[in-house]
Order: sequence, then structure tokens, then C-alpha cells
Amino acid sequence: MVAEANSSPEVLAQPTEVRYEAVIGLEVHCQLLTQSKIFAADANAFGAEPNTNISVITLGHPGTLPKLNRKAVEYAVRIGLACGSEITRHNIFARKNYFYPDLPKGYQLSQDKGPICVGGGILVKAKDPQTGQSYQTTIQLHHIHLEEDAGKSIHDGDEWATQLDYNRAGTPLIEMVTDPCIRTADEAGQYLTEVRRLVRYLDICDGNMEEGSLRCDVNVSIRPRGATNLGTKVEVKNLNSIRNVMRAVDSEFKRQVEVVESGGRIIQETRTFDASTGLSYAMREKETMNDYRYFPDPDLTPVVISDAWLADIQSRMPMLPAELYQKFTTHYGLPDYDAALLTDSKELADYYEAVCMYTPNYKAASNWIMGPVKSQLTEKMLRDRQFPISAERLASLIGLVDNGTISQTAAQQVLTLLIAQPDASAEELAKTHGLIQNRNTDALQSLVEEVLTAWPDKVAQYRKGKKNLLGMFVGEVMKKSKGSADPKLVNELVTKTLQTT
Repeated sequence: MVAEANSSPEVLAQPTEVRYEAVIGLEVHCQLLTQSKIFAADANAFGAEPNTNISVITLGHPGTLPKLNRKAVEYAVRIGLACGSEITRHNIFARKNYFYPDLPKGYQLSQDKGPICVGGGILVKAKDPQTGQSYQTTIQLHHIHLEEDAGKSIHDGDEWATQLDYNRAGTPLIEMVTDPCIRTADEAGQYLTEVRRLVRYLDICDGNMEEGSLRCDVNVSIRPRGATNLGTKVEVKNLNSIRNVMRAVDSEFKRQVEVVESGGRIIQETRTFDASTGLSYAMREKETMNDYRYFPDPDLTPVVISDAWLADIQSRMPMLPAELYQKFTTHYGLPDYDAALLTDSKELADYYEAVCMYTPNYKAASNWIMGPVKSQLTEKMLRDRQFPISAERLASLIGLVDNGTISQTAAQQVLTLLIAQPDASAEELAKTHGLIQNRNTDALQSLVEEVLTAWPDKVAQYRKGKKNLLGMFVGEVMKKSKGSADPKLVNELVTKTLQTT
């Protein structure tokens, strides 16, 4: 066999799948968050009643003319700048001709020879599947191009017919095409995770794979490990979760190895992935570029991105995750772990910075957000920025702990009360529920003496060297105070009393 002809005895002794490596390229489609479609004024909104966000332009009626959405161009330039791509200044749209029932015009408006962004890359962290060691690698982009989405065919609404919803037709898309430089399912998953995070930071796509606004096609081929030539690629279409992308890569790799090992031949085809079984199934043989019969669209004039326009887009670029990470570790002095977690999403990072506007205790703000606040958030609440407590109110709670008004334990109770009663202040709730910290030295001294008197044996053991009993004494005093005592002051009083009596 070709796979084994140039292999040494040592290579042949390896397990079958170790003798091959996967060569993977991803095509990620991101629906852009413009208010209208890319070539028509129809609303660009998910979840509307079928066939309500349509017009004669979307439906391809004779005599209608498309008009390019300027905002879609700006969003495509944003992602290109974020990835370090070269921005194409003179852009032409082409007709990509093929019949689909959910493309009323009979062709798709896309970019062929001149994509709007060329080159660039995205840095990812992945794990070696053999050793488990973490490493960093840059996934190189071949290009990013603009195009329109197709409508949606619905196969489960009628037993005998396919139903068509054209609401999605004409939705602006960017397609991010990588070089065939990905080698493992984990690299593919990490790349897609970074793409989703990036488009959310840029506010150009909501990244909701479950709603189809971020979709991924996977191209997989195999070759003998160490070879440099590319094998025949197979495309697995429209994967709707990061996990399924990784599963599809592993499944297709194993399938191709089995085909080659059994003497078969890999054909260039398009397959669909069944998430319930983890297997892919053939749909059709893959079209070639010639099959699409590209030609420049005669109804759209070229789009020229001037120096001034490009500079304006650059000036409005938000801080990206890597920049924010640097800011969080330097300006706010956070540990790497905190900074990585807080910059995982733009919403969380923005919320953290908002809290820090009201408190100088940056580490406490991080602890509260990563812990109690984040535990209250669902993914939807985070995306919609529906935080359970405002930044200013959380900062006021942190302030009460910092100035000794309430204990850390009491603060947890106050947080729950703040969420339930959005109109009350933290201090008001602490007073109303008896959570203000008791710093009355005389009263606390009496409680200390009561506890030490009640535990004479333990006091004797402490004085003989069992210093770890200090925590027990402090805990008993806290119980007697019903949690209202200042634990720091109690610790000082217990220690002092044990030393002097």
C-alpha cells in the first residue's frame, strides 16, 4: 500500500492510527450583527415568524437591484484587523451559481478572487493528544470573505414536503477559511473557541452556535505521519457546536484511516455528521470551483476601502482579549488565573472594569465576580448583560467588608439580599438583618472569657503547645455572637486573654 511503501519497520510497528496524521482546515461562517441584510433593507433578526423578514430583493424578483450594507463591510474589516490580515482595498462581489431551493435567486453573492481579508492568524492553546502537554500555536488564515447566507430548509415540519423559510436568506456572513494547518481535534476546538470569543469582543456576531449564527465546516484529509503531500480532503458540513466539531474531526480521521488500511480510496465528497451516533454520512460528491461558474456581479459596483475609512474603523476597534489580559495583570495587578477567567468573555471583562470604577480593591472585585456573582449567571444572562447585581452595588458591598462594617461571611448573605431586593443598599440590608459586625471590645471580651471558662481542658492543652486550638476558641466566640463579631478582633482578644490569664 502507498501508506506503507515508504515506511520503516519501526513505523509499521506502531498502532495504525499513530502511523497517520490528520490535516484539517476549518471554514467558519459568522452571521454579522447588522440591523439589515447585506444587500437589502430586510430586518436581520433571529426568531421571527417564517418568511416575514423578506422582500422582493431577497426573493430575487426581476428588476430588483441589490445595494451593499456598509456596516457589513466594516465588520469584516474589524475581524481582519484583529487577526492581522491584509485588508483588500478594491472589493468585487461575484455570483456563485448553484441551485438550492433556499436561494431564491439561484445564485449566491460572494467574493471569489479577491476576499476582503487575506492572511493573518489566531493564536491558540492546545494539548498534545499523545503526551497531554500544553502548547501554543498560530492557526493561519488563508482568507476571510464576505457573502450572503442562504435560507433554511425545514424537513421535520411536514411528513411529505420540505418547508422553506427565507428569513435567513441575505443575512450578511463572513467566512473565515484557515490554511490546512490544524493537526488535532483539540486544535480545531480551541481555534473555534477563540473565533467565537473574538467575534463577541468585536461585537460583530453573537457567536450562538445553537441558533446557527456561528457554523463550522470541517475539511479533513490524512497522510502518513511525516509526509508533506496533502491527501484527498473530505468536508463535513454545518457543525453546530465546538464539541461536535472535535467529534467530527476524530470520527472522520478514524474513518479515512480504516478506508485506506482496507485498501480503499478516499473520494472528495461532502458528508453530514450525526451527533447522536458520532458518525458521518455521505451527502454528495464535492463540487469544484469550476462548478460554481463564478463571474463578477453586474449589479454591484466595486467597493473601495479608502485610507480614511480604514483609519476610522481602526480608531473604533475595542480592546481585544490579549490586550485586556495584559491590562488586568499590570494595571489591576491580578494573577494570571484571574485575568484569564475574567477576559474569557467581553461581558465579564466589562463588568469587572465597571466594578473597579467604584472600588480600589481590584482583587476582591475579581474574587466576588469569579465566585458568587458568576455562579448566579446563566449563559444567556451573561450574553444579555443581565448581571444579578449592578457594578456599583457590588463595589459598595466590597467596601463594607473592607472597612470592617460586615464580615466576609455576612457579606455572602447580604449579596443574596441585594439580588432579591434591587432597591435597597448593602448597608441598609446589613443593618435590617443584624449583620453589622460587632466591634464592641468590652462585649466581645465577655464572650471570650465565657468560652475559655467553659473549656478549661482545651485552654491547658493550648498553653502546652497545641496552638491550633486557637481557631476553635475563635469559632466558639463567633457562635455566641451569632456571627456578628469581628473575627479579626475576636482573634486578637482570644490570643491576648490566653497569654495573660
